[in-house]
Amino acid sequence: MQNYALAIHGGAGTILKSTMSPEKELAYKNGLQDAIEAGESILKSGGSAFDAVETAIIKLENNPLFNAGKGAVFTNNGTHEMDASIMNGKDLMAGAIAGVQGVKNPIALARAVMEQSEHVLLTGNGAMEFAKKVNAQFENEDYFFVQLRYDQLQQAKQSNSMILDHTEDKIEHGEKKFGTVGCVALDLNGNLAAGTSTGGMTNKKFGRVGDSSIIGAGTYANNNTCAISCTGHGELFIRSVVAYDISCLMEYKNLSLKEACDIVVMDKLVKIGGEGGLIALDAKGNIVLPFNSEGMYRASKKQNEDIFIGIYK
Repeated sequence: MQNYALAIHGGAGTILKSTMSPEKELAYKNGLQDAIEAGESILKSGGSAFDAVETAIIKLENNPLFNAGKGAVFTNNGTHEMDASIMNGKDLMAGAIAGVQGVKNPIALARAVMEQSEHVLLTGNGAMEFAKKVNAQFENEDYFFVQLRYDQLQQAKQSNSMILDHTEDKIEHGEKKFGTVGCVALDLNGNLAAGTSTGGMTNKKFGRVGDSSIIGAGTYANNNTCAISCTGHGELFIRSVVAYDISCLMEYKNLSLKEACDIVVMDKLVKIGGEGGLIALDAKGNIVLPFNSEGMYRASKKQNEDIFIGIYK
């Protein structure tokens, strides 16, 4: 009998215990626990990895602490442009959206692209038109307004920089947090799935899209190898095709999940300055949560084992 397993992340970067208040640390841990328990409840009852991934990510999108959905960061023109993708390891089906505004749960819209269109990736106005057609849930601008995010935008505009969702307000100290959320899951039928959702970068311009909505870069799932969801400096993850690279190393070189992750996250990415991390799960239920930054909000759960929750190295 196959055992289930799942892992989630809520972003990586310069996350230091020295700058985190006990209250905020507890809030993050509670947010991670809520999401992992929501995903696990699906797997425990025999539900699909795909459903578990969507359910866990929706919990994170609805939590203003994380840069996705409600907590999405502001663009240069004061809006929120969200990206998400989801992939089913059973048949390699996938759906993704980029640059959508006002959609409460971008991951649910990415799923709709997979299930209700013949496409993989929809962007901008077209994705919005599709969202209305499939009756996606919309929220007004007030819903997405988080004071911390707004303050981050003002700070970024003053320094005329595009910043990766940072921790506290310490840009001048080089602190940064790559705020993205994601989930990978393995169900009782041996199927893998992966999903990722993000608000992108604070002060981003020109319709910038990162790796989160790109299958093979930020998200990938294949029953023969692994399920991956990434968080980090999106441009570098796109250029390195991170998620698919790990799958390839397993498929063509017969590397273990850990060996493949170590090569990509700790060596290849580091060499080109790609900071961040990922959550990875293979068909045997092995979980690896590698990151080359100071920290990564992460949690994992295997059947018959306790929940693991981590923030720092």
